[in-house]
Amino acid sequence: SLVEDAHYAQQQLVCAACGCVLSEGLLTTTYTDEEHLREVAYSQSTGQKEQLSRCLQRGIRRVQDLCKVLQLPAAFEETAVSYFQRALQLPAFRLVSLEKKELLGGCCVFVTCRQRNWPLTMGTVCSLLYAKQDLFASVYLSLQKELGLSVPALSLADLVTTHLNSFRLLQPAANVPAAFLEDKEQLLARTMAIVELASEAWLVTGRHPVPIVTAAAFLAWQSLRPGPRLSCPLARFCRLAGVDLPPPAHLRLKELLEILLGMASQLSWLRAFRLDRKAVVKHIGDLLQHRVFLLKNAFSQHGEEQQDTAPGQGCPGQGSAHPSSPPGAQQQGRPWAGPGRRGGPLRPLLPPCLLHPRKRLRPAAPAAAAAATGDEPISDSELEQYLRGPEEIRALSRAKAWL
Repeated sequence: SLVEDAHYAQQQLVCAACGCVLSEGLLTTTYTDEEHLREVAYSQSTGQKEQLSRCLQRGIRRVQDLCKVLQLPAAFEETAVSYFQRALQLPAFRLVSLEKKELLGGCCVFVTCRQRNWPLTMGTVCSLLYAKQDLFASVYLSLQKELGLSVPALSLADLVTTHLNSFRLLQPAANVPAAFLEDKEQLLARTMAIVELASEAWLVTGRHPVPIVTAAAFLAWQSLRPGPRLSCPLARFCRLAGVDLPPPAHLRLKELLEILLGMASQLSWLRAFRLDRKAVVKHIGDLLQHRVFLLKNAFSQHGEEQQDTAPGQGCPGQGSAHPSSPPGAQQQGRPWAGPGRRGGPLRPLLPPCLLHPRKRLRPAAPAAAAAATGDEPISDSELEQYLRGPEEIRALSRAKAWL
């Protein structure tokens, strides 16, 4: 019988009775039925890997390693590898720098996760690849344009859930005090309510979501058991939770506390107390329960504030107070000062970039003017200063008549 040997290109004649080689040539090996049924990968049997370029092989390994670090399912890895192979076949990515080719694999993983509603932020991929966010964003936009991919927006609720799942405060640990442990469902529900409040107060628009979620989780954690937790700062909370502290988280926490203080000024049973940033944390549950009503009373719309402000009280953007507001509230200029909506100054509920715009650079001082010669051109504004009015024209005509 004829038995085909996979190791050699030629066929050998073998006796079916004793298995001896009947033809001259190299020794061959006969296979049993079990060895014939052994699965062999397609790339190993056809030499597919040898046909790939070294750059493509290195990029595929990088995509696979990134998927393993992020613990993504196998279907995600296959989709990301296919996107990477399609992208390298395009002229737009074939001759780019090596740095952009390395970021291209991360962009393929990022697109795959967004399409499958897997909560992954661009900052996470950049930190894993040690990449600059502006360069990563440019490669991501080019990939989305060249391949014609449809990438949905990131769900903030999924991001909050994924971010809180990595907290070590949700399960007993050796280095976490018992008073700092919290139930996962309660912390998740309170954090989501604070994030929704931040979205209604324009604190999420145009911002990175991770610092806002971190600040909201810190406030939610403190408000659930404020007694032993009010003295814990944000930095220690992140160390106990085992998560990184984003640099803008302190600013997002400050903005959230300002919104909460403004809402607390509208609660009748809190007007007799002087609230600060630590005391208002105790009442976050009540503030979130009536957040729509309190936001409407504590902050005004831009047009409504212009109508309520009298002409003699100054510009509404300068925080002018109502005549019935107490003098202390006018001096402090705080948006939550005053006994109520009609008695305290209201600022419009606008994004922070509009409430606190960046200072513009002053133009450079003009150089010292040269000596006037009389031949300089005269501008139109300067000519208007010399135009005579009707009275001057009549006086000049009478003077000419006398002469």
